[in-house]
This record gives sequence, structure tokens and C-alpha cells, in this order.
Amino acid sequence: MSKKNKTQNHQVIVIENTKSIAELPFSKEILELIKNDVKSNSDVFEINELNVLTFVVLVSKKQDYASKEKVRQTGAKITARLNTLKAESVLISAFTKNDNALLLVEGMALSNYQFLKYFSNKKEKANSLQNIFVKEDNISSAKTEELWITIEANNIARDLVNEPVSYLNAPKFSEEIEHLGKEAGFNVEVLDQLKIESLKMGGLLSINQGSIDVCTFNILEYKAPKAKNKKPIVLVGKGVVYDTGGLSLKPTANSMDIMKCDMGGAATVVAAMYAIAKAKLNVHIVGLIPATDNRPGGNAVAPGDVVKMYDGTTVEVMNTDAEGRKILADALTYAKKYKPELVIDFATLTGSAVRAIGTYASVMMGTADDETFEQIAHSGYETHERMVQFPFYEDYAEEIKSPIADLKNIGSAEGGAITAGKFLEHFTDYPWIHVDIAGPAWANASKGYITKGGTGVGVRLLFDFIKNNY
Repeated sequence: MSKKNKTQNHQVIVIENTKSIAELPFSKEILELIKNDVKSNSDVFEINELNVLTFVVLVSKKQDYASKEKVRQTGAKITARLNTLKAESVLISAFTKNDNALLLVEGMALSNYQFLKYFSNKKEKANSLQNIFVKEDNISSAKTEELWITIEANNIARDLVNEPVSYLNAPKFSEEIEHLGKEAGFNVEVLDQLKIESLKMGGLLSINQGSIDVCTFNILEYKAPKAKNKKPIVLVGKGVVYDTGGLSLKPTANSMDIMKCDMGGAATVVAAMYAIAKAKLNVHIVGLIPATDNRPGGNAVAPGDVVKMYDGTTVEVMNTDAEGRKILADALTYAKKYKPELVIDFATLTGSAVRAIGTYASVMMGTADDETFEQIAHSGYETHERMVQFPFYEDYAEEIKSPIADLKNIGSAEGGAITAGKFLEHFTDYPWIHVDIAGPAWANASKGYITKGGTGVGVRLLFDFIKNNY
């Protein structure tokens, strides 16, 4: 997609009141038709002159989160229409000075995403729309530039999640992170198997025991010359590149079909770091990505085993499919060395979160103050990547006490998302938010600008949160 000005045949005109209709460059007859047809938020009037399309979109002035989302969805519908007519480019212009036109562009560009790498006929399958040009008369150039960065980052996360483990194992994931770091301007250090063993990261190493591929621990860092936060914000992402469940093999039909998405949290963190660095936000951010697959081969950890974690905590493994919390625990312990202002982890962690609230939002909990939870929830509404805060009572911690070790890695069948969070809390001593994205990280079918497969959920949310609060 392009951010440059250029005259195109197809166009989208954004207005925020019917008075603006009189200013549009059309005949009196067409202006009258538009006036009669376009009456409410995100109403679209389509003019088709010999398959050259003009869309007139009426948007709302109030810009609450619901009206903003309606504009994005309108953008997705316009993209679908343009692709139907094999349009290659479109020009967006606005008779409004708020951000509604950019919301429309966001929906258009995100909905145009495709993952075609493995098709032999990718050219035939590719969407025709290749360029979205933005006329910046009434649209901020800086905001437009920022939008392209966040869209690119969101699609990077989608690409990473959509890659199969036959390509994206843990070492290859580290290579991809290094490449993205060079491109965006953040530093990357990859700890190899020997270094991880020397650090005695037992959580990560135990999950990797069943794999023929080595694990990695990835440290990403971006520090602006004039960073406003004295202590860094640390982002932690679950990087299980494929999850069979280990010896506790996933039992349900089709349950492994999409398990390449179990590194969705890591993809979110990597892509958010990419956006933050490329946009040169004045912050200090660290990303931590423990990466491995979880398989039942080799010397795979077995139910009943006891593992010693990076911080010395002993954990009785009751279910090897509760693996993500163990690799996250080592990363959360590692985060202590930074004396962070805030730590946020993102993980496709529990089916319990999905059963509780479905796929329309992520679950969050933790020890950060109320203001921080309110701020990230606000960013969730702003980006329509909504968050639901779960209770975090100490009672839940009772469920993960083990009779033979310090902890066990699962609680009872009820409240599983929260007991997983309580397990993670044990390894923190700083303000912390745990985000379980198991529901919205993967889409079984395209809907609006959410395309089938990896969604990149959390990338736009994190960018908005960091930009507006730090």
C-alpha cells in the first residue's frame, strides 16, 4: 500500500455531514441522489461510471469506539468491492479534519491482506488492489505515516503466525526477528541452547526436551535517544512455534490443526517492537521471546516430572500441554534484571479464556495499578482489540500448590485462565499485566478486516497504549 499522493480513477470521498455534499464535484442530479441516500454513520453512496468507482462515505463526528469500528468495517467492504472489479489503486480524500478517513484506510488496508506464499498460482489468487493513495489536504501526513507503520506491523504478525513450523521453527523465528530488528531499528540478541542451559532456564528447556530442534531465547531492545520512561517497559511473548500438547497429546478432533498459532503472543510482541522502533516513539522498550516447539518425542517431559525453573522454583508437571506458562515464567524471571516500570505478557495461553468470553476479546489480569489497566483497556476500545479484566483473588493460587514441589502447572478444571495467571504471578515482582489472546489470535474465517488465519491481535493495541501513555 502507498502513502503518496497520486491521482487515480477510483476514489473514496469521506464527509462528516450532509452539508459537505454540495461541495463534491458532481452534477446536481448525482448530488441530489447522494443527499437522499447518505443519511447515517458509514452510509456509502457508490457512483459507477463505466466501472470507474467513486464512493462517498458519511462518517460520524462523535467518534466513539463503536462508530470508529463501523468506519473500519466500511473500509473493508469498499476493498472487497474494488477487488471484485479488479481495481489496482484508489485515492482517498476527506472533507473532514478528524481521523475518520484514516480509520477507513485502516479497514481497507487490513482487509486486503493475504498470505499466499505457498500457492503455486499466487498471482492469480492475489487481490487486484495494490495501492491505496491518501490525499493529505485534510489528513495529517504524520498520522498517515504512522498508520502505514502499524498496518505493516500488524501484517508482519499475521505472516509470522501463518507460517508453518516446517519453516518457522525456533531458530528460524530468531532469524526473522533479527531481520526485522535491522529493518526497524531495534537491537536483537539471541541466546542459543548452550547459553540457555548455562542460565538453567528449566521451564524453557523442559518443554524443548521432546524436540529435535533447539530452543532460543530472544532479547529485543529499543531505546530512543530521548526516552521518556526512566525504567523500561518489558513485553514478553509466548513463542511456542508449534504445540502438540507433548505427552499430554491434544485429544480433541482438529485441535492441532492450527497449533502453529501458539506463538501468536511472540508475534504480537515482535511486531509491536517493529512498529514502535520504526515510528521512533520516545520510549525504552524491551521484548523477551522464549521460543521452542512442544512435542512428545525424545526425552519429552512426562506428567509427574518435577522441573526446576530459572529462579529455582520447583514445578510438578501435571499436564505437558500447559507448557506456555513454563516458558513465560522463565522470561518473566529474566525481566527482573531490567527493574521494569511495567511488564506485559501476551500469550495464546488457555482454552479456558476462550470458553469464558469467546473470540471477541482478550482476557487480562495481573498486579499493575487500576490506572494502568484502565489505560490499556481504553487502547483496546480505540483499536477494537478489546480486553476483559478477570478477578485475580489469592484464592486461585491455592489450586496450583503441589504436594511434592513448590507449584504444579495446572489447577482445577474451573477458572483455568486465572490459575494460569496465578502461576505466572509467582515469577514477578513488578507491576505486571498478563494478556491471554487465545480467543482472538486466530480467525477460522475472514470477517471484515479480520482475515482468516493469524490476526495480529495486540499489535495496534500495544502501539496505541505505549504511544499515548509513555
